[in-house]
Amino acid sequence: MQTAIPCLFMRGGTSKGPFFLASDLPADLPTRDKVLLALMGSPDARQIDGLGGAHPLTSKAGLVALSRTPGVDLDFLFAQLQPAGDTVDTTPNCGNMLAAVVPFALETGLVRAQADRTTLRVLTLNTGMQCDITVLTPLLPDAAGRRYVEYAGAARIDGAPGCAAPIAINFLDTAGSVAPGLLPTGRVRDVIDGLDVSCIDNGMPLVLLKASAVGRTGYESVAELNADSELRARLERLRIACGHAMQLGDVSAKNYPKMTLIAPPRQGGTLCTRSFIPHVCHDAIGVLAAVTVGTACVLPGSVCEGVAVLPAGSRQSLSEGVPQSVSVEHPSGEFSVELELDPAQPQQVRRAALLRTARLLMRGQALIPRAVWAGHPDLRGQAG
Repeated sequence: MQTAIPCLFMRGGTSKGPFFLASDLPADLPTRDKVLLALMGSPDARQIDGLGGAHPLTSKAGLVALSRTPGVDLDFLFAQLQPAGDTVDTTPNCGNMLAAVVPFALETGLVRAQADRTTLRVLTLNTGMQCDITVLTPLLPDAAGRRYVEYAGAARIDGAPGCAAPIAINFLDTAGSVAPGLLPTGRVRDVIDGLDVSCIDNGMPLVLLKASAVGRTGYESVAELNADSELRARLERLRIACGHAMQLGDVSAKNYPKMTLIAPPRQGGTLCTRSFIPHVCHDAIGVLAAVTVGTACVLPGSVCEGVAVLPAGSRQSLSEGVPQSVSVEHPSGEFSVELELDPAQPQQVRRAALLRTARLLMRGQALIPRAVWAGHPDLRGQAG
């Protein structure tokens, strides 16, 4: 006999993983983490005995609950697991998995659809960040007044095949998501471990540096960068040094800060990137990493200055509080972020908005050995 846990397996943006009602998992954290590790099949590089996809982007899980915070509809806890690791990291955000939160809540009946579009406020428990997420919820054609989550549509995001219904995410307070403030070192540019860097946290702690500073072009393929052991060792040494400078402590066992190589754009965007998460090169770029990169592009004095290509007049428009779009190029396409600065405080981002897609892939029960956890009393007897 095994323990069965109700689960929806969902794609969110360019990531995917199992989503659970928080109440269906153990309340005590050590047991919860053991359950998540067993569910995903970690630690094992192949994750052959679990739901994980043997890659950091497919070794993620989401926990959702109704929120008790005034003005907030849903609480979301993101869990990052590593295929070969035995840790469950709930300190960073994940903007891709965030795109599946409202669809999950609607699919499970946790909340009800509002109209043709349903907008819910979500609190990410990992960092206390709030955002408004809008999904399409049209009426079923049976004239019974019931609504459903629309997954089909014409929206396309690089890093995910095909087209789908758009999901709009409007971030309300991204600055200093994990680090103490937008500029955790107190400066927009620093020299750390002999390299010129910008350390910024606008939803995700990032260290940005010119690819040319480490003898690379910034246009290398993901496979080339993952095989470049010399570069990866150099970036890890820098990451650890920057972690202390960003007041994050010893980050050797943490998934942040992420490392991002930058170069001039090649496909008509604003900036070309190669992002590490943190030791493997990302096939695309994370949602909140893209927000932070976009922020670096519009902050005067960052390492992006002279590298990023902004449309004429955009800096003036930003200083006047007019939203501007920044296109972040990555190995599999581009990611557009709309940013709005505070005219009174030009180094403060007032709003960041973007578009994602999501899809329900499977609904059912995830099974783990009963020796890991026997389950809640009301779920026992549902084992397979």
